[in-house]
Amino acid sequence: MLDPLMRRIIDPPLDKAGGWLAARGVSANGLTLIGLLVGLACLPLLAVEAYGWALACCLANRLIDGLDGAVARIRGPTDFGGYADIVADMVFYAAVVLGFALARPENAIWAAVLLAAFVGTASSFLGYAVISAKRGEQTLQRGRKSFYHAAGLIEGSETIVFVVAMMIFPIFFKYISVFFTIMCAITIVGRLAAARARWGDG
Repeated sequence: MLDPLMRRIIDPPLDKAGGWLAARGVSANGLTLIGLLVGLACLPLLAVEAYGWALACCLANRLIDGLDGAVARIRGPTDFGGYADIVADMVFYAAVVLGFALARPENAIWAAVLLAAFVGTASSFLGYAVISAKRGEQTLQRGRKSFYHAAGLIEGSETIVFVVAMMIFPIFFKYISVFFTIMCAITIVGRLAAARARWGDG
């Protein structure tokens, strides 16, 4: 929902930094791998309730994720790069939720519910992208991407907000998870409705 607005704000500085990195031979795929490794550090840090360090790794991961896209736009995006980027994002977010489940037993059920919601939103997002690619459709309002990025109540910007909120207020993990799950459910229904309206029910 907020991604088109955020893209207009963050893309100019990211593109400038990406140009600097690309000029020095830094590859987008290399940044994707580094970002994933930094993001995965959140799992053990959350498990031992080192929330401040986990937050630092989370923010670093999101920054690197933005930079790899900027470098890709300058050096030329590739199908593998787009694929690796979305896989890294999904693995990172799942690792964060798993970290909260490991931190406290009472988090486990809510983490499981949230992971189920993630599977639903990821499926609605990637499924929409597959059909859009088949039909030759593209989206530009969320920046130049390797594949179609379907709109939804929960997108990248909202997910980052919720993840950061969990790390700043871990005592409220249950309530944040429930609210996040409800928004994910609305997103799934909304994308299904959009797909039916766009492509028909045949």
